[in-house]
Amino acid sequence: MVSAPSLGERAYVRSGGTQTAVKILVVGHFAVGKTTFIGSISEIEPLSTEETMTQAAESVDDLKGVHGKTTTTVAMDFGRLTISDRVVLYLFGTPGQQRFVQMWEDMARGALGALVLVDPERLADSFPVIDLIESYGLDYAIAVNHFDGTPLRDERALREALDLLDDTPVVTCDARDEKSSAAALTTLVRYLLDRSQQTTHPAPHQTSH
Repeated sequence: MVSAPSLGERAYVRSGGTQTAVKILVVGHFAVGKTTFIGSISEIEPLSTEETMTQAAESVDDLKGVHGKTTTTVAMDFGRLTISDRVVLYLFGTPGQQRFVQMWEDMARGALGALVLVDPERLADSFPVIDLIESYGLDYAIAVNHFDGTPLRDERALREALDLLDDTPVVTCDARDEKSSAAALTTLVRYLLDRSQQTTHPAPHQTSH
């Protein structure tokens, strides 16, 4: 369980309740596993807007490196996860295709942070996603979705490839596995709590003598 001090002004707080409802984005490029991730961890029946891919969609969406993809998210995925007596996460999964980017700005409003799912075999596809999240001013963690048969990547090499700050969390997860997905979200929430505390209680200014 994660301890839950103040989460900052951007968190959604349920009026009259004792829980803090925190909006978290689950983002990533097309076919990286966002719907699977939310479905594996949500304590409610997740809302999913998956539709069967048509030949028209296949001509628009880049399926290079994607195997067995027959559906795609056309609006959003939504799930909920209670992580302590005081904190409940509301998870919003965004569509990965570039043609849905305009939806991201609306979905980012009120979000405390984002979990960026990454396919280690398609790192370049994550650059536009990270750029968008940074443009919205959201703190984020990287969750490398490790698929069957893919080699584990060195964290230092991943950081360099994605040009991450030193304090940006990087974890490996399996989006199909509840415990693995929960661990990734816990890492993100702890990071957001630390960042919130730093903003609320900045370190005292040091003066030289």
